[in-house]
Amino acid sequence: MNWITDYVRPKLSKLTPQKKETPNNLWTKCPSCEQMLFHRDLEDSLFVCPHCDHHLRITAQQRLNQLFNGEYTPLTLRTVKQDPLKFKDSKKYTDRLKEYRQKTGLEDAILVAHGKINQKPAVVAVFEFGFMGGSMGMAVGEALVTAAETAIKLNFPLIVIPASGGARMQEGMLSLMQMPRTTVAIQMVREAKLPYIVILTDPTLGGVSASFAMLGDLTLAEPKATIGFAGARVIQETIREKLPADFQTSEYLKDHGMVDLIVPRKDLNNTLARILKIFS
Repeated sequence: MNWITDYVRPKLSKLTPQKKETPNNLWTKCPSCEQMLFHRDLEDSLFVCPHCDHHLRITAQQRLNQLFNGEYTPLTLRTVKQDPLKFKDSKKYTDRLKEYRQKTGLEDAILVAHGKINQKPAVVAVFEFGFMGGSMGMAVGEALVTAAETAIKLNFPLIVIPASGGARMQEGMLSLMQMPRTTVAIQMVREAKLPYIVILTDPTLGGVSASFAMLGDLTLAEPKATIGFAGARVIQETIREKLPADFQTSEYLKDHGMVDLIVPRKDLNNTLARILKIFS
């Protein structure tokens, strides 16, 4: 028996203060002003930078919690066929779906729930940009149809909050068919004489902006959100003209009649409650 190694060293190691690991997600850099933001301060400000008022992207789950104050009923969404085209680029489409499901904890790029926003009932469909850029495939189209059917069944207003790069290329023409499909779903809500409200967030682009996202009875937007169809660079190269600095922002679209109201995140619940009261 070695007295130093078997007795003294274990005793000393117990007395030595253990180094605690510091979590690596305590700070977030603002994408606009690049200030470092402490995570608790950021949560308290609803993920809006206190220095420059930049509205950071939030998850679909966070969005529902903010709107419904944590009390809502999520809808079970109908399943669709996975990978109908057997698509593969640098990776199989089925592998990409598994990766993003593991990463986000969601089945696809949308959540649908119903509850009360400041005592006013509503069905809300929220996109998850973290799931393949919020791209719209068959699952998203099916979810929006379910949201419309539920709104009609419950006689509730329908609110949709897109955050998407557009159609999902891995589903080809089947993803593009969701544009007319969701348009028909919105028409069903209109025929039931129920309000349909869209809240445009950063970003809303492509086939999403070219379909249900621009059909609202009332269209709201978060400040400085990127909203459009094709990218600004593509448009500029096509028309060979210099575009305004604020092109494809919420403010530009409001000035040109495409957005009715720009609402900061902190005012969204109260604004929606007033709007729903007027509609009702």
